[in-house]
Amino acid sequence: MKSKVTVVGAGNVGATAAQQLFSQGNADLILVDVVEGLPQGKALDILESGPALDIDSSIVGTNTYEETQNSDIVVITSGIARKPGMSRDDLLTTNRNIVASVVKSIVEFSPNSILIIVTNPLDAMAQQAFITSEFPKNRVIGMAGILDTSRFRSFIASELKVSVDSVRGYVLGGHGDTMVPLIGTTTIGGIPITDLLSKERIEQIITRTQNGGLEIVELLKTGSAYYAPAASIVRMVNAIILDKNEILPCTAYLEGEYDIDGLFVGVPVKLGKNGITEIIEMKLTQQEHSELKKSSEAVRTLIEQINS
Repeated sequence: MKSKVTVVGAGNVGATAAQQLFSQGNADLILVDVVEGLPQGKALDILESGPALDIDSSIVGTNTYEETQNSDIVVITSGIARKPGMSRDDLLTTNRNIVASVVKSIVEFSPNSILIIVTNPLDAMAQQAFITSEFPKNRVIGMAGILDTSRFRSFIASELKVSVDSVRGYVLGGHGDTMVPLIGTTTIGGIPITDLLSKERIEQIITRTQNGGLEIVELLKTGSAYYAPAASIVRMVNAIILDKNEILPCTAYLEGEYDIDGLFVGVPVKLGKNGITEIIEMKLTQQEHSELKKSSEAVRTLIEQINS
């Protein structure tokens, strides 16, 4: 029996993620959006691609939550997207209300589901979903680290003209300007990045990674990134439904790990059928540890804004 995956939000991120998940054939999908006709039309279009792909999965679009009942995984992408000049944090109040409303409906119809939060500002929205759902912490996960790490690896591979498969590294912390690429453990074919690139060039790649989403927003002018975020969602969903126990950087609720308590922050986790089965504590340099603490405090500031 296939897993049931609901994607809330039929905009660019949600619809692209739904299409990619459908094309892999591992799950039956429900696409939800408040705009009448939008999820139904996109779902029908995706469904009709099935014969061309030799895929027998189902996908249904809906404006209500009844058809999402007993979902195994719910991906929440709904909310307003960034526009030029906006930061992820500017979305806080509007998207907090949207996420809280969505999560209440999900809890009603799928109380045993695993939530994957994509809405920005992501760390704060994961915290809001955790509070609203009252789910155990292993079943509320934010999608950020995979995306940020993918951007980091892409920029390094492009700079050195090597395969992305040769680049190994992590980006931890909040999904914002204070995210922390771990230079100390980043390697290219097993060779430390510091042996291949100058400190100045590494700093430029770090800055570009931290501003990766903004760079795309400014280029598009009328929207934000969606192909890479969708691919990151798919990676997480597959790790769960296939019970891969894959170690991936995700936004997780920390209770003392990395000296951070009571916050959702991006760290490496083991991801399987029950959601997060383990938080992996990496050995950080003193500078990386300090930067991660700084990033977590930026997240805490957003949480305090939610609660004020």
